[in-house]
Amino acid sequence: MNIKFGIIGAGMIGSDHATRINKSLNGGIVTAVNDINIESAKRLVAELGTAEVFEDPYDLIRSPEVNAILVCSIGSTHEEFVLASIAAGKYVFCEKPLATSASACKNIVDAEMNFGKRLVQVGFMRRYDSGYQKLKKVIENSEIGDVLMIHCAHRNPTVPESYVTEMAVSDSLVHEIDVIRWLLKEDYVTAQMIFAKKTKRSHGNLHDPQILLLETRSGIRIDVEMFVNCQYGYDIQCELVGSDGIAKLPEPESLVIRKDEKKFTSIDTDWKKRFIKAYDIELQEFIDGIVGNKIQGPSSWDGYVAAIACDICIKAQKTKAIEPFSIVETPKFYR
Repeated sequence: MNIKFGIIGAGMIGSDHATRINKSLNGGIVTAVNDINIESAKRLVAELGTAEVFEDPYDLIRSPEVNAILVCSIGSTHEEFVLASIAAGKYVFCEKPLATSASACKNIVDAEMNFGKRLVQVGFMRRYDSGYQKLKKVIENSEIGDVLMIHCAHRNPTVPESYVTEMAVSDSLVHEIDVIRWLLKEDYVTAQMIFAKKTKRSHGNLHDPQILLLETRSGIRIDVEMFVNCQYGYDIQCELVGSDGIAKLPEPESLVIRKDEKKFTSIDTDWKKRFIKAYDIELQEFIDGIVGNKIQGPSSWDGYVAAIACDICIKAQKTKAIEPFSIVETPKFYR
């Protein structure tokens, strides 16, 4: 029996997920699509051939022809759609951010706990990337001793004029914030943002590049370079420095070419291609979790903690000071 999915948001990521469910994964089928732009919804429905258009997203959520929801709409709508899905007792996969503020994420956490069962998974796909999975095993097996420092980089070739300084945190660095916390199983205690010399490729409302400095409970230090106009490609780096050795995130698989007295490999410019396998794995796990009546991916609590961290990092952008975190203990419900 296939899980019947309703997609809210028929843009780039929503369309990709819908196609992924219908053509690449097992156990799911898209039966309903909603988008604020009705023509986008109609286009996706025509491509899928298995779904119908719902003009009202709440009708989609309540529909008996929908077993689970994918929220892929603009971030400001996530809270209301996830809350409505919980109220309907339906599993919901929400692309990041879970909501656009920590207080809105807390509303979702409270609603889910009151329901009494985990229904929500957040789209932090890096946890499913094979490279990060290998780093996780290195830590768990103590292959490099105690982790002392982590060096990261998050580089994009370019961003549009609408991308502003705060979005370096909320739209991009949020992935590092989540995946490092997942790797270490530790929460953060301080954050500081440093602005480097501004690239000539940037614009008036974006300071680029930036460096985020984080400290964990046990004293591990993390630095993350955020450079969204690097020009040369989409490049994600992560290096663990341990007491007994170093482990580095492997480069994506790429052909080595020898030509014109040079040896080189190509670099992707598309983040979707870089993590395409991770997207497949995370959604397949979500489907399997629904079938088994127990989802285990990134939780509402993970989305809430990431939102708290983002708020503090954005504050640090403005103050240039070392900003402390208020330690929030994980409820038993999410352990």
